[in-house]
Amino acid sequence: MFSKNNNRKRIVAISEGKVQSVGYRAFCADHALRLGISGYVKNLPDGRVQLVGIADEATLRQMVEYMRQGPTFAHVKDVVFRWEDVETEIEGFEIKF
Repeated sequence: MFSKNNNRKRIVAISEGKVQSVGYRAFCADHALRLGISGYVKNLPDGRVQLVGIADEATLRQMVEYMRQGPTFAHVKDVVFRWEDVETEIEGFEIKF
């Protein structure tokens, strides 16, 4: 059962640059799964990529660093993010289309 009295946080991170059609979502999903982050990643209509993740703060900050690196053919200009309260849990991690 989900408890608000834990150290889990929710992050909404937006990657800007050449981040679509370069394997960026798969790269993010792979790292999120390895780190134990639940949530999703999706393309935005304006060419950016959004990741929503739930984990402890240190793990989510590590994910942002991976997002800043990106896969080989990506060119990440910036990753901006905000913290949100965890209202509901998300099971697993998925790539949304």
